[in-house]
Amino acid sequence: MKFATKVIHAGIEPDPSTGAIMTPIFQTSTYVQEAPGVHKGYEYARTQNPTRTVLEKNLAALENGTDAVCFSSGLAAMDAVLKLLIPGDEVIATDDLYGGSYRIMTRVFAKYGIKFHFAGLSDVSTLDKLLNAKTRMIWIETPTNPMLNIVDIKAVCDRVSRSSVLVCVDNTFASPYLQNPLDLGADLVVHSATKYIGGHSDVIHGAVITKNSELAAQLRFLQNAVGAVPGPQDCFLVLRGIKTLHLRVERACQNAEKIARFLKNHPKVSKVYYPGFEEHPGHEVAGRQMRMFGAMVSFDLHDNRQEAAVKVLSGTHLFSLAESLGGVESLIGHPASMTHGSIPREERLKVGLTDSLIRLSVGVEDAEDLMADLAQALEKI
Repeated sequence: MKFATKVIHAGIEPDPSTGAIMTPIFQTSTYVQEAPGVHKGYEYARTQNPTRTVLEKNLAALENGTDAVCFSSGLAAMDAVLKLLIPGDEVIATDDLYGGSYRIMTRVFAKYGIKFHFAGLSDVSTLDKLLNAKTRMIWIETPTNPMLNIVDIKAVCDRVSRSSVLVCVDNTFASPYLQNPLDLGADLVVHSATKYIGGHSDVIHGAVITKNSELAAQLRFLQNAVGAVPGPQDCFLVLRGIKTLHLRVERACQNAEKIARFLKNHPKVSKVYYPGFEEHPGHEVAGRQMRMFGAMVSFDLHDNRQEAAVKVLSGTHLFSLAESLGGVESLIGHPASMTHGSIPREERLKVGLTDSLIRLSVGVEDAEDLMADLAQALEKI
């Protein structure tokens, strides 16, 4: 089944009781049993919900996995993955990553005896200096947030294929339409489904997908035991969003390429970060492991003061100043003070995340209108 067919049909059947083509919202907390332990497959809604079940089957198909486990947010999904570890374990993570991911690693799990090494993994040989007998997991973002570096997923997986090290890929920036890490050897894929998968800025949601039945069982235990589950309304909204995932992401990627080239030629822009440029150090790898180059673009200004960035950030009309990404509408953000504010400034600067860096989540509007909006905002500096 091809991707465009999967988003509509995979794991989804008309409701058997009514024939409803849309999966119903099963707004219930519990289920009646005929006798103790005799039921129709559902006992309590924290443990199972039919709306969630359909979504999990659909997400597993989109990532070419066998199991998907849904959570109340992307960070709740990440929390479950990190709970697969035990004190004394070590994790190697990309040093350019979402601020919330850095925060949960350094300020939550580090307290429980788990050690995190942050390194630039665009050069896979970096792993050789960090891998040791205690390494249990490699955490990858690619493209990274917000510098849009590219990590060769297959090369990382090949490096540890004969070990017990788990490779987990945060695939939020790419979405299942652009990239399928499980096909490249990854053990786990994490999504903030709030972003491209949901696609309409109206739901908070997370998911983990795997082909490993043992890992799936552990994650389902954590899903039930910890209870950070999404409600049926949230699952319904994500299912609805998925149906246009391929159409939205393809259009957003086309817009992003035009906007990246416009910014590259603008006299007030010093550098544009976009893996679709041939000179981008990860361009060749991105071309191999992604279907398109994504709809995220970051850029720096010649006037590298934060005050200059603020003028641009506050001066757009179509790009809305807001956190998050992946919706149909275009967003503009300031990572240093917004999404990555929890990362110490000295650590941000090491990876090039300056005080003037601006991040765009390009939506599906008309590209000409979006470029005109950026042009008039840049004129304010």
